[in-house]
Amino acid sequence: MSAGNGGPLLDVRDLRVYFRILKGMVKAVDGVSFQLRRGETMGLVGESGCGKTTTAYAITRLLPSNGEIVGGEIRFNNMVVGRAQLATEMDETLKRPTWLEETQAILQKRETQLTAATVGGTEHIVEGAEALGREVELLQQLRGVLTAGAPSQDELRGAIQSVIDVDLKGWGAGMRRRRSERDMETQMSAIRWSQVSMIFQSAMNAFNPVYRIGDQIAEALLTHFPDMTKEQARARTLELFDLVGLDRSRIDGYPHEFSGGMRQRSMIAMSLACNPQLLIADEPTTALDVIMQDRILAEIRDLQRELNIAMIIITHDISVVAEVAEKIGIMYGGGLFEYGNIVEIFERPANPYTIGLMSAFPSIKGDRKRLRAIPGSPPDLSDPPPGCRFHPRCRFAQEICRTQEAAVIQVSRDHWSQCHFAKEVFAGTLRES
Repeated sequence: MSAGNGGPLLDVRDLRVYFRILKGMVKAVDGVSFQLRRGETMGLVGESGCGKTTTAYAITRLLPSNGEIVGGEIRFNNMVVGRAQLATEMDETLKRPTWLEETQAILQKRETQLTAATVGGTEHIVEGAEALGREVELLQQLRGVLTAGAPSQDELRGAIQSVIDVDLKGWGAGMRRRRSERDMETQMSAIRWSQVSMIFQSAMNAFNPVYRIGDQIAEALLTHFPDMTKEQARARTLELFDLVGLDRSRIDGYPHEFSGGMRQRSMIAMSLACNPQLLIADEPTTALDVIMQDRILAEIRDLQRELNIAMIIITHDISVVAEVAEKIGIMYGGGLFEYGNIVEIFERPANPYTIGLMSAFPSIKGDRKRLRAIPGSPPDLSDPPPGCRFHPRCRFAQEICRTQEAAVIQVSRDHWSQCHFAKEVFAGTLRES
């Protein structure tokens, strides 16, 4: 999915984020790609559990310990901030003249470690041990190929990806922790909050309840600007209070002393403290009344335009995105089902899931229509259905949808859809099955 002319500020390529749980792997984000330019706003929309917040946590590298970026790449300002660990290490190795010998050594060491893990630890469940054993087999095959004929680097990359795909089903994330991954985390720590910040879903839970609001905002400033004095940090915090419409006299208040709207404004102030280039707003209007929602959204939009901040706004409310964004991504079952220019997607959706979302939401404009809910529930991402993940709930589903995963199809210049019949949906010619 291309962003057109000009380099993007954020470039997410085929992102895959999996979580390890006792019953196996949860494919929370599975092949998501999008781009965002400076000053641009994109909305991520979908039902609960579709992968929106996980995408945000992957971008900011705030995933929990059982979550891992297992494939794809995240680039911010042309700097890689997220990538599968083995892929990162191998990319660095392939740049060096001794790449062949180094690759052989890495694979030999990995094979030894995984063999010991497969037979050694009771902490590995049976499925994990089987996956590790399968990876050992693949590594042995790959080392055999290297020994026999010295493949090209492109061939080697493809073979390594097959190892990575199996590797993710097993356990042993700690064992796979590489120096390059730690270096990447150090880089991300330096830009997190100073260049990429986040408005968390629950402002009450995002603040430490035993510290004053003003002190918590000042802490972010003092962490990223070591030369700043406490007096300067407090003065900047007062400016931020003015910016988001909070009374300066409340700077020494505790989170429980603020109303829901005030806590949300405080969270926005904290996210803007270091003048970030990218702001991720995760359900910024959750639990607020409609009047306060409108006020908060207006403030976010005005601040974003004033400061030329790129923004991703995450919500299940499609009307929120319509109010603030230039582009939209529709997520379902860990995938990005539709992506592109928001005006065109609202006027001519090219995915049955998007049509379902819009049909289930009331509109105050146009002709009166009966609301039509999407039947069923989102899929279990630890055991997703075959083919298109939406097919059990799709009123347009056909046999190919039940057996084959759809490719991403470009239906117009700035509009993509992951559906076997995207062009027919876009043209309005697809009929219910």
